[in-house]
Amino acid sequence: MAEVQDGHYDSMSQSTDSLRVEPIYESFLCPLTKQVMRDPVTIDSGVTFEREAILKWFNDCRSSGRRLVCPVTKKELSSTDLNPSIALRNTIDEWMNRNEAAKLDVARKSLTSDCTESDILQALQYVDEICQRTRSSRQAVRRDGLISMIADSLKNSSAKVRQKALETLRTIAKDDNENKVEIAAGDNIRTIVKFLNHGQTQEKEKAVSLLYELSGNKALSERIGNVSGAILILVGLSSSKVENLLIVDRAEKTLENLESCEKNVRQMAENGRLQPLLRLLLEGSPDIQLSMAAYLGELVLSNDIKVLVAETAGSTLVNIMKKGNREAREAALKALNQISSYDASAKILIEAGILPPLITDLFTVGSNQLPMRLKEVSANILANVVASGARFESIPLDHNRQTLVSEDIVHNLLHLISNTGPAIECKLLQVLVGLTDSSTSVQSIVDAIKSSGAIVSLIQFVEAPQREVRMSSIKLLNNISPYMGEELADAFRGNFSQLSSLIRIIGDNNGISEEQAAAASLVGDLPMRDSVLTRRLLQEGAFATIISKVVRIRQGEIRGGRFVNPFLEGLVRIVSRITFVLDDDPDFIAVACEYNLTTLFTELLQMNGLDTVQIVSATALEKLSHQSKHLTKILPAPNPGLCFSIFPCLSQKAVATGVCRVHCGICSARESFCLLEGKAVEKLVACLDNNNEKVVEAALAALSTLLDDGVDIEQGVMVLCDAEGINPILEVLCENRNEALRQKAVWAVERILRIDEIAYEISGNQNVGTALVEAFRHGDYRTRQVAERALKHVDKLPNFSGIFSKMGAQ
Repeated sequence: MAEVQDGHYDSMSQSTDSLRVEPIYESFLCPLTKQVMRDPVTIDSGVTFEREAILKWFNDCRSSGRRLVCPVTKKELSSTDLNPSIALRNTIDEWMNRNEAAKLDVARKSLTSDCTESDILQALQYVDEICQRTRSSRQAVRRDGLISMIADSLKNSSAKVRQKALETLRTIAKDDNENKVEIAAGDNIRTIVKFLNHGQTQEKEKAVSLLYELSGNKALSERIGNVSGAILILVGLSSSKVENLLIVDRAEKTLENLESCEKNVRQMAENGRLQPLLRLLLEGSPDIQLSMAAYLGELVLSNDIKVLVAETAGSTLVNIMKKGNREAREAALKALNQISSYDASAKILIEAGILPPLITDLFTVGSNQLPMRLKEVSANILANVVASGARFESIPLDHNRQTLVSEDIVHNLLHLISNTGPAIECKLLQVLVGLTDSSTSVQSIVDAIKSSGAIVSLIQFVEAPQREVRMSSIKLLNNISPYMGEELADAFRGNFSQLSSLIRIIGDNNGISEEQAAAASLVGDLPMRDSVLTRRLLQEGAFATIISKVVRIRQGEIRGGRFVNPFLEGLVRIVSRITFVLDDDPDFIAVACEYNLTTLFTELLQMNGLDTVQIVSATALEKLSHQSKHLTKILPAPNPGLCFSIFPCLSQKAVATGVCRVHCGICSARESFCLLEGKAVEKLVACLDNNNEKVVEAALAALSTLLDDGVDIEQGVMVLCDAEGINPILEVLCENRNEALRQKAVWAVERILRIDEIAYEISGNQNVGTALVEAFRHGDYRTRQVAERALKHVDKLPNFSGIFSKMGAQ
C-alpha cells in the first residue's frame, strides 16, 4: 500500500472500490496521478490538477529545457499561475466524507461479525487508508468505536490479521493522544509487548513501531514500563545484532521516549542501560540527582558497568560526598560503595579524588561526624579501593603530603579498629590487609604497627566471634609475620588461648575455607625454632590433627577449591616445625618417630607443582637425616679371630647383614629417619631437575647429609651413584644459578670427588672444572676453600702432599 503524506490520498484499492456508496466522478481525478484530488488547482489552459502534481510537471519542463505546455491539451502556457478550485475541493471532501462514513460502517460490521480473513483484512486496510487522510478521520474512527475492535484483532489466529491490526493501530495513534490512550486501554499494551518477544519478525517490527507511537505520550510511557519485562525486552532489541535495523532503531527510540518517566529510567538501569540514569545524575535537579544516586547504590552492577559509571559519574559522586547534605552524602556513599567493588573502577575513583574525603569521614569526630552506619560504608569503600592494588604510598591525602601508609594515618586506623564495632573493625582490618599485600607498602605498615604497640590488640581479633573479623585479622597477621615473627611469637606465648583458637579453625572439618588456609599459613610462619610454641602445639594435639589432614589431602579424601593448596602448604610448614627442634628435647624425637615423619615428607616430595610443599619437605628431611647418625643402632664389633689378625686388610670390607651402608648401624625410616631406608634418595634426586631454585637447594641440602661428617662418605657417594644422582649434582654446579646453590653444590661435589675413580672420570669434564674454578675465584672464603680441595682432587691445582701421586702416575 502506498503511504499518504502531507495531505495526499492514494486511490482506493480495487478490493475497496465496491464499498463506495457513490461512484467516483472523472472530475475528481487528477489527470496526471489518476488519483482523487485533495488540493485541486486550475492552470492557464483551464484544466484542473492536483497542486503538487502540476508543480512537479512545471519543474520537470524547466529542468529538461522543454516548452511549458499543458500536459492534457499540449497547448503552450503563457503563465504558471495556479488558481485553487475551492468549489471542487469542497465537493470532493463531501463525497469522501459520505463514502468514508459508509465504509466505516461496513468495516465495523466486518470486525464484529464472524467474517473471513480476507473481509477482516479488507476492513483493516480501509480504516488504515482513512486514517492516513487527516486527523479528523482518525477522530472519526475513535468516535465510531473501531479502536477497541481493531485491538481485539491482535488476538486473531491469523498472523496476517494481527500484523495488519498492529499497522492500522499505529496509523490511528499518529499525532493523536486521545487515540493513543484508547489503544492502550485494558490489557492491550501487554498484548503488544508479547509480540516483541514471541512474534514473527514482521509482527515484532510492527509491534515495536506501534509502541514507539504510544510511548510519545508521557502517561502511556509509564504504563508501558509497568508491563513486566517490557523494558528488558526493548533493551535487548535495541542492542541486538540479529534483529533487522528497523526493529533496533524503533526499540532505541521507544526507550528514549520511555526515559521521560523516572521509574522507567530505574528499570533501564536494572537491565544494563545506565546512560539515562547517569544523564539524570549529571544533569538533573538536586532532587533528581539524589534519587538517581540513591538508586545507583541499590543496583547490582556488572564489572563493565561499574567502570562506565566510575568514568562517567565518579567525580560527580565524589563531589556530592564532599559537599552535599547528609542525605545526599549517604546516597553518594552507597553508590560509590557499589562502584568501588571492582579493581578497575576503584582505580578510576582514586583518580577522581575519593581518598581524602573518605579518610575525613572516617576520622572526623564530634558534631560533624557521620553516623556509624555511614562510617561503616566509608570503611567498606576504603577497603574496596585499597584492594585495587594502587600505589598508595604515592597518593597524597592532604596538603601535608600524608598518604594512606603514613605513620599517623595508620595509627588512626589502628585506633579506630580498637574502638569501633565489628563491622567497621572488619573493613579497616581489610584495609590493612590490602596495604600489607603490597611489597611497596608493607614495611611502612609494619613500622607503624611496631611503633604503636598494636600487635597484642590485633592478635586478640583471632578470637572474635564474627568470622569475617577473625579472617581479616588472621590474613593481616599472616602478611606481617615475615617482618614481625618474634613479636608475634611473644604475643602468642603471652596468651596461648589465641594459638588454640587458630588450631581449632585449622581443625574444622567443614571443607577447606579461606579462613582455614590463612590460619594454617599464619601458624606455619611462626618462628620455626621456637620450641615453646612447638611444645604448645604438641600439647594442643595439633600435630595429630594436622598430619591426619595432610594425609587425607594427599590421598584425595579431602577435596577443596582454590584454598586447598595454600592450606596444604601451611599444614606442611606446621608439621615441619618438629624437625627444627629435634636437638632441644628427646620428646620431639619421639614425636617424629610416632608420626613417621620421614615417610610423610618423602611422600610429599612427589607433590609436583606445589613448590612450597616440596621445599618444606626436603628441608624437613634434611633436618631429620642429620639425626640419623646419632639414632642408628651401632652393633658391637665382631671378634676378629686369628685370620683377621694376620690379614687385617680383610676386615676392612666386612659389613654386617642389615647394617645401613651410610650410617654403619641398624637404621629405619621411622626410628632413625634414614633417607636410604625411607626410599627418599631417588625422590630427592628427582627434585634436582626442578625449575625452582629453592626446591633444588632444599633437595641438594637433604642429599648432602649422606656425605656429612660422621657417616661413611664413600658409601654415601655409592648411594647417590645407585640413585643416578651424581650427574644431576654436577649439573647443578655447572648451571651456577645463584650463590647459595653454588656453595651447596661445591661442597657436595668436593665430597664426591674424594672417591678416586669418580675424580679420575670427572677430571676430563671441562664444564665441571670451569665451574669449580669460578667458585674458587668468586666464592666466599669457605666456598673457595672447598673449591680448592675439589680442584686438587681432579688435578686442576697442584697437590704438594703427594696424596694423589699414584693417580698422576696413571
